[in-house]
Amino acid sequence: MTQNERALEVKLNWLRAAVLGANDGIVSVAGVVMGVAATGVRSETILIAGIAAVVAGSISMGGGEYVSVSAQRDSEIAHGRSGIQVNARPWAAAWSSFIAFSAGAVLPLIAITGPWESIRIPLTVGAVVTALAFTGWWAAWAGKASIPRSIFRNVAVSVLTMGFSYLIGSLLGVAIL
Repeated sequence: MTQNERALEVKLNWLRAAVLGANDGIVSVAGVVMGVAATGVRSETILIAGIAAVVAGSISMGGGEYVSVSAQRDSEIAHGRSGIQVNARPWAAAWSSFIAFSAGAVLPLIAITGPWESIRIPLTVGAVVTALAFTGWWAAWAGKASIPRSIFRNVAVSVLTMGFSYLIGSLLGVAIL
């Protein structure tokens, strides 16, 4: 493997984890807070649910990246690569995903719990679509891939997630005071 190929694999390791973490932070927390908001509860309740989603999600993403990339590293070594030939970096992937999830998750949480209660749903949708368009652009730019395809993919998944979460919250949720 050439030096450039190795550098690309190392870059892709953290890039994949960062994009996945940011997207999942944005989409997961948006889905949770949209579903909870659809029940008609107060902003404080939405905030508590959102914070729980951020904490659980960021730890889960970081831990999941560490475990999965460690398994990849173990497999590479088991198949004859030496430690310096292995491109999997479990801790880099874990921290990248943890930080990116947390950073991405803050946006929908702020958008839906701010003092603008009358427009919180459309504001959250707009903020999430904008953020995912940006992460789609960034991922494509960093990976030298198709920008329109990357943006469309990110936005489409998010809109479906938020839509289904809101629908479920509307159908099943009842605000109990």
